[in-house]
Amino acid sequence: MNYYNEIKNKLIDNEVFSRVKDYSKERHKVITYYEIGRLLNEAGGKYGDNIIDEYSKKLVQEVGKKYNRRTLFRMRQFYNVFSNEKVSTLWTLLTWSHIRLLFGLNYNSINYYIQVIISKHISVRELEYKIKSKEYERLSEDTKNKLITKDSLEIKDFVSNPILIKNKNNIDLVSEKALQNLILEDIESFMKELGNSFSFIGSEYKIRIGNTYNYIDLLLFNYEYNCFVVIELKVTALKKEYIGQIEVYMNYIDENIKKINQDKTIGIIICKHDNKYIIEYCSDDRIISREYELI
Repeated sequence: MNYYNEIKNKLIDNEVFSRVKDYSKERHKVITYYEIGRLLNEAGGKYGDNIIDEYSKKLVQEVGKKYNRRTLFRMRQFYNVFSNEKVSTLWTLLTWSHIRLLFGLNYNSINYYIQVIISKHISVRELEYKIKSKEYERLSEDTKNKLITKDSLEIKDFVSNPILIKNKNNIDLVSEKALQNLILEDIESFMKELGNSFSFIGSEYKIRIGNTYNYIDLLLFNYEYNCFVVIELKVTALKKEYIGQIEVYMNYIDENIKKINQDKTIGIIICKHDNKYIIEYCSDDRIISREYELI
C-alpha cells in the first residue's frame, strides 16, 4: 500500500468537500482525519515513527501549509484515542475543534464531555471552560459510576463539588447576602454549575409561615426533573440546624406552591465547608450540601 498517496488523496478530497456549504462537511473532516490517523498509525508501524516528518514535508508543499508535522501528529493521536472501544462512538457527531480539546483526558471524562457537547450544544469556548474548571473531576464518585454503568441520574448527580462562583471584584465574603449578590451578578453561570435545565424564580423569595415571614435565598425550578429547588447560602461550615431550616422551606413549597403534577422539592445547602457526617445522618435524601469556591 502507498500510504502517502492515500493520505494525500483523502486530504485533497476533504479540501474540495470543505468548500461546499453543507452541514455535513464538518463530519466529513472528522471522519477524514480519523482515517488519516489510522493510515499514519499503520505506516508508522511498518516504516518507523519518522514517517510523520517525511509525509508532512511533502504534504505542506503539495496540499497545503496546514498539514504540517503537528497536524499529522494530532490526527494519529486522534485515531489512537478514539479508536479505543472505551470511547463512545458519538464522537462522530462532534467538530474537530471540540475533539482537539479532549486529547489528553482519560476515557471516562472524554465520554462525559461528549455527552455534554451533544446534549447541551455547547460551543468550543464553553467546553474549554468546563475542562479547565475540572467539571468532570468535581462530580461525585457515585455519579461517575452511574455514568459508566448508564444508571438513571438525579439532579444531585450533576451538582459539582465545589461549586465555582465568580468573584469579579475580588471581595471578601462576610455574609450570606454578599455571597448571594455574587451569584446574582452572574446567575446564568451559577445555574450551569448546578447542572441541566434550571430556571430562575427569585431571590429572597418571601414565604409566610404562621405569622412570620421567611425569605428563601434562591428559588429555582428544574424543568427536566419537573421540581422546585430551594437553595440556602451559608458562609460558614455546614451545621445541623441548616438541615432543619431548608427542610421547612422545602415542605412549604411542596404544600403551597408545587402543583400536583410536579415532583417534590429539592434542597441544596451551599456552604464554606461540607460535613459528610451531618448529611449522612440526615433522613431526607432530597437535601444535598456542596461547598463553594470563589474564582
